This record gives sequence, structure tokens and C-alpha cells, in this order.
Amino acid sequence: MAQTHGQPLRTCIGCRLVAARSELLRLVKDPTDASCVMVDPRRRLPGRGAWLHPDQACLRQAVKRRAFHRALRGPVDASRVDDYFSTSVPATFGAGTVQVESGLEI
Repeated sequence: MAQTHGQPLRTCIGCRLVAARSELLRLVKDPTDASCVMVDPRRRLPGRGAWLHPDQACLRQAVKRRAFHRALRGPVDASRVDDYFSTSVPATFGAGTVQVESGLEI
């Protein structure tokens, strides 16, 4: 995948726009229940990941287009992601949480 100024780029499964990895949420299948999708805030869980803007509109598009199914290679329940959005995503997601050079959490 391409990089810009040292930042890895990823494609949002909702809106299909390319963005820096630090601007997107990483989603993976739950290691204990492969039928559920969970947010990987530290971007370290094993397995195939999907990337999504922390925006309800992108989440709705991803669900409507069945993007989770394609990106994670199988049917999954994205309700935990919706719960995460309604309780955890701050308005300034990504601002100051990731070092630009290394991609590591602060």
C-alpha cells in the first residue's frame, strides 16, 4: 500500500476514500467469536483488518454495501462497531494519539 510523508495509507471500507492509517479505525474479527467484528484501537490484534473512518456515515455505507463481509472474508456482525461509535469515538479522533513517524500509540 502507498505511503505519504512516511504515513501508511489505507482505504475506508465505507466511503472508499484513501486516508492515512492514523485517521482510520482498524477493525478485526473477534478472536473469541469470529462472527463479530471489533474495533482494534491499538492496531495490534492479529488477523485480517479492515479500515473505517470514525464517522457514522461511513459505518452506514459499509453496512449497506456489505463491506465488512468482503473485507473480512466472511459474514460478520458489526453491531459492536456501532456500539463503539455511540460511546467511544471522540470528536477529535486521531489528533495527537499516533506518532506520525512510527505509527505507534503515544
